Amino acid sequence: MKELAKAAIVRRMTEADVKAVYEIEMASFKTPWSMESFEKEIRENQLAVYFVVEVAGEVVGYAGMWTVMDELHITNVAVMPSHRGKGISSCLMDKLFEFAAMKRFKSMTLEVRTANSVAIGLYEKFGFVGMGIRKGYYQDTNEDALIMWKEF
Repeated sequence: MKELAKAAIVRRMTEADVKAVYEIEMASFKTPWSMESFEKEIRENQLAVYFVVEVAGEVVGYAGMWTVMDELHITNVAVMPSHRGKGISSCLMDKLFEFAAMKRFKSMTLEVRTANSVAIGLYEKFGFVGMGIRKGYYQDTNEDALIMWKEF
C-alpha cells in the first residue's frame, strides 16, 4: 500500500462531509452532481451508502453506492486531483468490498466512460468485468458507458 494510503481513514460519509465531497466532485467530473444531490443522498436516500477518505483531517476522496436487492450499484468514486495515484481509490474500493461482504451482497455493478482507462483499470484490478455498453449514456458528451460487474 502506498504511504499516503496508510495514513488514510475511511469512514461513512456524514452531512458534515457534503461540502468537501462536492468540491471533489467539481474537480473530478465534466458534469458534476449538485451539492443538493449529495445532501439528498445522505439525508433521504435509504438505499445510499457513502464512504469518505480522510488524510490529516481532510476529506480527499469518496465513493457512493446504492443497495438494490442483493446487488450494489456504484454511483461515484472520486479522489481530489492532488491526491490521485496515492492509493486512495484502492482504499475506497476495499471499503466497498468490506461492506459488500459484511452485508452478503451477491454482486456489484457500475457504469464508466469508455474513454476513462484509469478508472477501468482500477475496476479491473478489483475483479470487475466489462459486460456491455450503454450507447450515449453520458448526456453531457453523448459518450458510451462500459457496464462492469463483479460477482461475489
